[in-house]
Amino acid sequence: MAYRSRFANEAIDRLFAAILLLRSPEECYRFFEDLCTVGELRALAQRLEVADLLYQGHTYEEVHARTGMSSATISRINRFLQNGADGYRLILERLHGGEGRTEADP
Repeated sequence: MAYRSRFANEAIDRLFAAILLLRSPEECYRFFEDLCTVGELRALAQRLEVADLLYQGHTYEEVHARTGMSSATISRINRFLQNGADGYRLILERLHGGEGRTEADP
């Protein structure tokens, strides 16, 4: 059965379709610089960094020391990493060279 987000709507579907059309890091920078504030983009990158550190087995204290993120936010990210929609796990497995692919992937 295909995953369907509780947040799905036409506008978000269109946003994700647009993101999937990006072909290079340069295109990503161009699009996201126009789409997000610097703070929003840094916050997204920092959340992924925290998830990656947790995925690698670092403690909350180590993650806080490296990122400055609050323990409450680290805890929330860890909750999603462990019990969320598996989005973090999917992308982190791919970033670390694992498959992490779903049945819907080519």
